[in-house]
Amino acid sequence: MAFGYRTPASDDKNLLEMFENFDELSRLTGSQSAAILDLFPIARVLPDFPVPVRRLGREYHEREKRLFMKHFLNAREQLSSGTSKPCCAIDLLRTQKEYGFSDEFGCYLSGSLLQAGSETTAIILTGFFQAMLVFPEVAKEAQAEIDRVCGDRLPDLNDYPDLPYIRACMKESLRWMPATALGVPHAVTQDDSYMGYHIPKDAGVILNVWAIHNDPERHPDPRRYNPARWAGDNQNSAQAAVNPDPTKRDHFVFGAGRRLCQGMHIADRSIFLAISRTLWAFDLKRPVDRETGNEIIPDVDNIKDGLFISPMPFSANIAPRSESRAAAVKQEWNAVAELLDDEMQWKTVPAGLKWKDYEPLDGENEDSLESLS
Repeated sequence: MAFGYRTPASDDKNLLEMFENFDELSRLTGSQSAAILDLFPIARVLPDFPVPVRRLGREYHEREKRLFMKHFLNAREQLSSGTSKPCCAIDLLRTQKEYGFSDEFGCYLSGSLLQAGSETTAIILTGFFQAMLVFPEVAKEAQAEIDRVCGDRLPDLNDYPDLPYIRACMKESLRWMPATALGVPHAVTQDDSYMGYHIPKDAGVILNVWAIHNDPERHPDPRRYNPARWAGDNQNSAQAAVNPDPTKRDHFVFGAGRRLCQGMHIADRSIFLAISRTLWAFDLKRPVDRETGNEIIPDVDNIKDGLFISPMPFSANIAPRSESRAAAVKQEWNAVAELLDDEMQWKTVPAGLKWKDYEPLDGENEDSLESLS
């Protein structure tokens, strides 16, 4: 989607280069040392020696730019040779002359799509998997709904209106383990005031997503993963984000104001497919301690800090729900594998690929979340 190539394995060189740098930048940005530069701007003019975080930030930025530029220029070569696949970089290259933006601008637009869209979605899904281990009753109810609606076939986007409990799990996952606990810092464009506090122009403003999502007045028993709290809320993320009543927003993972995430509709669909298909095909169970025989329950408060937060690594037993569903997953993969070359890259774009062919819910449909208990 970003640069036009697949990462066929978790140890893919391109993938590791990108995400190792993303991870280092995230840790640095969320560090106390970096906060000092915001709290005391005078520190920005000091030499690098007393402020090593600035030197590191510059090094990470240059490395990131080289990586983005490498893949952007590779997309240009593919476009010239007629071997390109549809992606953000190719679309930008086709319009570059018309709009007159630089290669650096184009490579960062493409790279930002990858950075913002992949890590956050992965964290949300990791939180969901953890929640299924801690609250197994939720997984059972979700699987019952999927079985009732989909039977022996894999769920797809056409099932979205008919799976209200899965939609509720999406909302609860976004609330329960937000990838951006403090959002992305903004700056006010003019002097402002709030509850008697003066906020001068250019002051940094932090959207404390974690505090909002864990406010017991908004969400009673906030550390309990409870999809039923979304009964009657049929908004998708994009609809909720522009709701004029902020108390009606389901979550703030995608930010607020004019710089809302532009890809939230893609994230919603990706999360829906990942949750529904995983629970259709697999059981997620707690591992057992070999010495004590006790189930190992993940610590939901053991969280990795940084610009993006995520659960610390935890163990899980993931097994097919049945032989027939394991076979269905393999069959689905084999059908897709025929479209790949020897290097596991697309030979061509899958024919008929589309996001949906159902009508979006307007409120959302008769089988609303009101059926949740």
